[in-house]
Amino acid sequence: MSAPSLAVPTAGSRFVRRLSSTEATRENMKMGPTVVVPPQHLMAPSKGSEIATGFESARHHLETVGTPGSPGYTPPETSVTDKYAFAFDIDGVLIRGGRPIPEAIEAMKMLNGENEYGIQVPYIFVTNGGGKTEAERCVQLSKQLELEVSPGQFICGHTPMREMAEKYNTVLVVGGEGEKCRIVAEGYGFKDVVTPGDIIKDNRDTTPFRNLTEDEYKNSRARNFGEVEIEAIFVFADSRDWASDQQIILDLLMSKNGRLGTRSENYDEGPPVFFSHNDVVWSASHDLTRIGMGALRVSLEAMYKAVTGRDLETTAFGKPQIGTFEFATRLLKTWRKDTHGINSSPSTVYFVGDTPESDIRGTNEYNEHTDDANWYSILVRTGVFQEGTKPRFQPKATVDTVLDAVKHGMEREYKKALKESMIQTGVIEE
Repeated sequence: MSAPSLAVPTAGSRFVRRLSSTEATRENMKMGPTVVVPPQHLMAPSKGSEIATGFESARHHLETVGTPGSPGYTPPETSVTDKYAFAFDIDGVLIRGGRPIPEAIEAMKMLNGENEYGIQVPYIFVTNGGGKTEAERCVQLSKQLELEVSPGQFICGHTPMREMAEKYNTVLVVGGEGEKCRIVAEGYGFKDVVTPGDIIKDNRDTTPFRNLTEDEYKNSRARNFGEVEIEAIFVFADSRDWASDQQIILDLLMSKNGRLGTRSENYDEGPPVFFSHNDVVWSASHDLTRIGMGALRVSLEAMYKAVTGRDLETTAFGKPQIGTFEFATRLLKTWRKDTHGINSSPSTVYFVGDTPESDIRGTNEYNEHTDDANWYSILVRTGVFQEGTKPRFQPKATVDTVLDAVKHGMEREYKKALKESMIQTGVIEE
């Protein structure tokens, strides 16, 4: 049964389908630009419709033709401001342990027009969380926050990895639940995707203490890895079995040209390894932080050193890496050209995060690196950072919740606009 949907025209004569969050699937979201909506808003769009639709259209412009809009296109009138925007981390900011942080729902309502300023403010989500497609994260967040949202608003830690699909043919993808990371990688255009399950299925002695479950064995693909050269290793999401995954990665790193069962004489012929992010800890439902992919990276580097005596060079994407913020800025710039006809980024982007070592560090370092936009870091106390500790990387503002962060940014922008108006009218001097 197909999902209920409604097609609506958007910027540049594009059509965006509206799918109910209860019916949207990865398969039916492949059919074109899509906005996922709570069922009650399917036929009567919410105030968040315009923002979600605008970013979905902008994302498709950015990834397909590289230039926004179409010749002679005149943006329609809108109450969505072009002056500034918000970018949000998800875990520890909007969601904790799979449940929405109460203030997150109110924060989204405020951005979508329920505020004293009578405006809507554009927003995107920049998360190191991975192991799922941007479409799947979109459906999940729509249900959790009862929010109208599009895949175009999501930038995951592994999103920039899509740009490497043309460089490598056969790759090992590690982490996540079941086959989800393979699905993500194939959706990015990787041509031959191998998983640890495939390798164990070929030779069960690869991991002495792990046997595949019935489902894992059925979903893993049979092949002879004595004849396969794996060109790169991508850790897309947190490992569900550190010992097995690290054993397989180490075997490949010490191999001759990525061929399992071989050993390089100097351990310098193995494939490169990439991580979708470098967060050592993250905020889950437990009262204390839990270790994440960054810890796996540190552990792998230490084990490689212990076994080979050599240092291992790895590469991480996600926050705080600058490439993630560059991609976000390009998306915001494309959205602004599509919706307002202005070929530049919003003047200020407020990034709201809970992790000083990735969210705040990345925002601050990118702000120093770029002249394209002013990125302003806001740290919340609902996730990794807790009161009583001193963060190594200092935010521009520290607040209790994401709702306080939204209020802070909107009040700051109102005061800036008021001052500019008073200067222009001669009430005060600059």
